[in-house]
Amino acid sequence: MIIKEITNYLESIAPISSQESYDNCGLIVGDEANECSGVLVSLDCIEKTVEEAITKGVNLIIAHHPIVFKGLKKINGKNYIERTVVKAIKNDIAIYALHTNYDNYLNGVNAEIADRIGVANPRVLEPKKDILSKIVVFVPVDHKENVAEAMFKAGAGEIGNYSNVGFSIEGIGTFLPMEKANPFKGEKNELSIENEIRFEVLVSNHKLSNVISALLQTHPYEEVAYEVYDIRNSNQNEGAGMIGELDAPMETMAFLQMIKERFNCGVIKHTEIIKKEISKVAFCGGAGSFLMKSAMHQGADIFITGDYKYHEFFDAENKIIIADIGHFESEQYTSDRLACVLMKKFRNFAVHLTEVNTNPINYF
Repeated sequence: MIIKEITNYLESIAPISSQESYDNCGLIVGDEANECSGVLVSLDCIEKTVEEAITKGVNLIIAHHPIVFKGLKKINGKNYIERTVVKAIKNDIAIYALHTNYDNYLNGVNAEIADRIGVANPRVLEPKKDILSKIVVFVPVDHKENVAEAMFKAGAGEIGNYSNVGFSIEGIGTFLPMEKANPFKGEKNELSIENEIRFEVLVSNHKLSNVISALLQTHPYEEVAYEVYDIRNSNQNEGAGMIGELDAPMETMAFLQMIKERFNCGVIKHTEIIKKEISKVAFCGGAGSFLMKSAMHQGADIFITGDYKYHEFFDAENKIIIADIGHFESEQYTSDRLACVLMKKFRNFAVHLTEVNTNPINYF
């Protein structure tokens, strides 16, 4: 098993193209062609993380936060970022980051928070736009099912909790094979009239090339007539934060106490307790203040995230409770989720969950 096989799998569920423009996901240090001796999963990758990998005998660290976030002009060990990179290179340890692409993944960071809070039917709080396309293809009636099945298997036709979503309508297609053609149906230099199906389906842009490849491989025609359209709709399966309902309403202070215990919070910073009970919960792992208005507009009783600034708390305007539980605290269990994903998929090498607490914040 080489490192590239592992990272390819991770990118199949959380594509690099889904990261935010400011981010630096992917393989940061190392050779993807190296054989993998084991994986260490961590929220952050710092010097102690690399030392732990050395001790455990693994050569791939998969971290949520990228150790190199901004460009490095020098690598001489003068700060913790440079020292971490140098130590990893010297010990032939690869470092891979799965950051905002995993934040935006439907079953990623925020799905883990939903599970631990007990939110039923969580959905994306702010779905991404301009990341969908529609493929329209014209196919002979008796080949439509094979083509559609191949496109579905490649990832087309996924909307919310539904798969294999498509639309078909029958019509008449015409074509005239010229002298150099090798037609599947009809004769050269003679006009053919065929019963065809217009089949159309939505697809996420990061799956578009795979779906088109599957379409071309299964379509019987020598020249395939198909069209690709940009779609302005939001993608319900991808985006920032989540929102959902509790199985049963909880008294607000009891809910906050539950959050404090389940996420091992040193402290929870919150706005005024303006609601007696909590029913609808919005949340975002890490720094999610940019989602507060979406949480408010969708009727959340409370918005849980980290890294809230002083003046941002005023934005609640006594319409919603803001609860800052800490950046590390909100994302700490991301490592557990990633480790489980890897252990289910790969059984021919060891997957270790870090024992190093990388939280730089302490509470007195």
